[in-house]
Amino acid sequence: VQLQASGGGQVQAGDSLRLACAASGRSLSDNVMGWFRQAPGQEREFIAAISWSGGITYYSDSVKGRFTISKDNAKNTLYLQMNNLKPEDTAVYYCAADERRRTTYTEGSYKGSWLYEYWGQGTLVTVSS
Repeated sequence: VQLQASGGGQVQAGDSLRLACAASGRSLSDNVMGWFRQAPGQEREFIAAISWSGGITYYSDSVKGRFTISKDNAKNTLYLQMNNLKPEDTAVYYCAADERRRTTYTEGSYKGSWLYEYWGQGTLVTVSS
């Protein structure tokens, strides 16, 4: 499985971006997927996750209400719609996928990087004030 993240760029505070993560090698329509980010000098942090069915989503407090995670099973692609971007959102954004199919976890598990076996290469988002 390969994940290819795209859509990053340099924007102004208040702008929007949509990140995409295209999966290849197998269908991930039945897999938990998520987004993480890593700012310079900081550890990778959880941003958002979506259950295998797509019916449940989780967000970090820092992005809740501004970011929306979704997936298009027909395109085998995960998205992250980011609105009202702030300078503190500047980071490299990574998409990730759990290799297990049709598996449900506790909320805390979705937020752990350990859950995800497949990772994209990252796309840089820079937000200036």
